[in-house]
Amino acid sequence: MNLAQLCLKINSKMGGTNNVIDNNNKVTRPLNVFKEPVIFLGADVTHPGVGDKSSPSIAAIVGSIDEVPSRYSACVRIQGHRVEVIEDLENVTVELLKQFYRHMKVKPRKIIMFRDGVSEGQFQQVLFHEMSAIQKACIKLEKGYEPGITFVVVQKRHKAKFFPVNKNDEDRSGNVSAGTTIDTADRSGNVSAGTTIDTVVCHPTEFDYYQYSHSGIQGTSRPAHYHVLWDDNNFSADELQALSFMLCHLYVRCTRSVSIPAPAYYAHHVAFRSRSHLQNEEGRMAVNVPVQLICRELDM
Repeated sequence: MNLAQLCLKINSKMGGTNNVIDNNNKVTRPLNVFKEPVIFLGADVTHPGVGDKSSPSIAAIVGSIDEVPSRYSACVRIQGHRVEVIEDLENVTVELLKQFYRHMKVKPRKIIMFRDGVSEGQFQQVLFHEMSAIQKACIKLEKGYEPGITFVVVQKRHKAKFFPVNKNDEDRSGNVSAGTTIDTADRSGNVSAGTTIDTVVCHPTEFDYYQYSHSGIQGTSRPAHYHVLWDDNNFSADELQALSFMLCHLYVRCTRSVSIPAPAYYAHHVAFRSRSHLQNEEGRMAVNVPVQLICRELDM
């Protein structure tokens, strides 16, 4: 397993492709989102630890650069202490759109953002500033360029957990079989990949859902909670749920599905790794590091 994971990492770092979304297979219905050029963005902000009152926060944004989508480019920005809103998102989005065009020779007609690390109390603030930044970036790139934007917040820090009701829905591990959709639960075991909950426990009017995209290996699985804050592309619930589940299979470091979509996962890794590069030998933030060493593009 370790050798296999090492080979996956080497292949991806050399520009290879490990996993793809096959939108023409006979098992799942083709998704309309892939009928036009689409870029997937992932964003996360990492903050300094408890007790640190001066170190900056680090924002990381990744964007897909192929149609599969398997390969991503990343940008990092340093910003104010514990500032959750990504301050330079406009310029970062311009950079990522240019990267997409450089590889695909076409501008994306759809932009789908998976935003990690936002609490419900920050939804309106983040949506107002970051949606505006993405729209301004498109106009800056070309006057009249207005792709459809879908803005989704992905949360993992919540207390909701679900369990299979019917023993027939369990797999051999006692988990719910992949693809099962439930809206009630009891305490009969973990829930496995593919389970989606979008009724009863969800908001009565807003577009949100819980999804188990990964199989629990140890302990109790926790689903990702998706909040669709903006949707110019008019996704149906089924299509967006299928898309988020598919994207969880594109994480290049393993052959299993992961808990959140690959773009959000990559953004989390980039932000965490960037903070490690900024720390000095004593573990403190080296805030005097030249910004060009941090604010750079990385091919993933």
